Amino acid sequence: MTVKDGFISEVGKQDHLNYHRRVHYLPEGATVLPGFSDSHTHLLHYGSSRLIPLEDGKTVEETVALVRDYILSNPEFAHNKSKTVEGWGWNQMAWPTKSFPTAADLDSDPVIRGRPVILESKDGHAFWVSGATLDANAPYPDSYPGGTIVKNSQGQANGVFLDNAQALILRPQWTRKDMQTRFDITVRDALANGLTSVHDMMLWPPWADFFQSLGNSGALPIRIRGARYFDPDNPKYWGNTTAPVHNTNNDRYSARSVKFVGDGAMRSGGAAMKEPYTDNNADSGFMRVSEEMFHEFVPLFLRDGWQLIIHAIGDKANRIVLDTFEEALQGGGYDPAAIRPRLEHAQIMAQEDIQRIGSLGIIASVQPSHVISDMWFAESRIGHARAKGLYAFRSMLDSGARMTLGSDFPVDSPNPFKTFYAAITRTSVDGTSPHGDGGFFPAEKISRLEALRGLTIEPAYASFTDHMLGSLEPGKRADFVVISQDIMQVPVRELLKTKVLATALDGVVVYGSLPHQKS
Repeated sequence: MTVKDGFISEVGKQDHLNYHRRVHYLPEGATVLPGFSDSHTHLLHYGSSRLIPLEDGKTVEETVALVRDYILSNPEFAHNKSKTVEGWGWNQMAWPTKSFPTAADLDSDPVIRGRPVILESKDGHAFWVSGATLDANAPYPDSYPGGTIVKNSQGQANGVFLDNAQALILRPQWTRKDMQTRFDITVRDALANGLTSVHDMMLWPPWADFFQSLGNSGALPIRIRGARYFDPDNPKYWGNTTAPVHNTNNDRYSARSVKFVGDGAMRSGGAAMKEPYTDNNADSGFMRVSEEMFHEFVPLFLRDGWQLIIHAIGDKANRIVLDTFEEALQGGGYDPAAIRPRLEHAQIMAQEDIQRIGSLGIIASVQPSHVISDMWFAESRIGHARAKGLYAFRSMLDSGARMTLGSDFPVDSPNPFKTFYAAITRTSVDGTSPHGDGGFFPAEKISRLEALRGLTIEPAYASFTDHMLGSLEPGKRADFVVISQDIMQVPVRELLKTKVLATALDGVVVYGSLPHQKS
């Protein structure tokens, strides 16, 4: 492969290539692939999650101790009790109790007591706050549309707010320095994992302005495809006053998509189900965006040139979203290949709805690594029958759907080899699953080629960049990754040992090195 001015100029055998400058000879066994793309990320949240390693807490007490240690090790917090402590990653499903924490748990530590603290859960669908934060945002309503205020036995808010109810907690606005600090952490880890493009699924206006300013100034070290967030708590149409952004500065940044979060998450019990949860017959989750709101706003965004990306996890939410897409596509006479609507997560689906993804021309944007974390509690939460439709990748592809893969980092690791491994094995990293070493519902595995496409050309298609990214072809941008072994051939149990040797954007190495150079 030869590279000129940031683009691939030729691909073929060495004897047939025209090159005049530097030649790189790769180590034995190394492989060159298109730069990996992660189709579902939260860039600034990932950087935030690295500040306090909350996911390392295996009990509520350990998690509280991590917050205390962070405060004591950072003078800006240790010497300023009024500064809000923020973090991401606590996971009650990893604790022995499997129950939500409380403000009292945080306040039990004298270092934390009296400080404002706001901690997001691993899935991003819950806030856990301290007593000081709880008091500062009081009083609270009895209920909140599209969300849950977790209460104690006296009916008082106890410190956890789910989904739309998170809006009841006022968060401090991040400064540009705050955003840059978090972004730098994310870029470092993304490039080290061979990612050259990332799709950010939650662009609030200040974050979109931050990324666009970096793009305009030529300071973006990675390609970002952003989706602006539609806020159901402030349901005003803005698609005709805010213009979609198409590939600024060397195609490093675009924001031509709008993201709706249809329901909550299975982990926290907010995913909207047609029938109650198996482990909680009194609850079937909730919609965060009403059907009426979908029907009002989706056609408007399509009319004004926005790509639609809609989060749906529960089987009820997926049914509603597919109905919304079908009505909008037919009503507007749209060609799905031209507007490329995305069903984000497509997690729990009835078999008849899985078939509709392909027939409607919807892109299934899925996260294979979620399978191998959720599989350990999925059947107890939703039952065996519904779990058959949990991340049914093979069935989706067989329906004719196009499928793009992501990690949802920081919900999971940004490591694309883990995404690849999970998609083709449906087992945990130690080779186990609730259904044995053959994998969780093994009929839903996909092939290595399908998984590789899901990390390269399919995310390019899903972001309207397949004409310039996603494959190593003449005329496309020279975004590529050099890895230590051929992931299409090595034994499955060796996949996660794969190392990134170099990551390049526009032909320039931005991580690692290309050894054995000769002039």
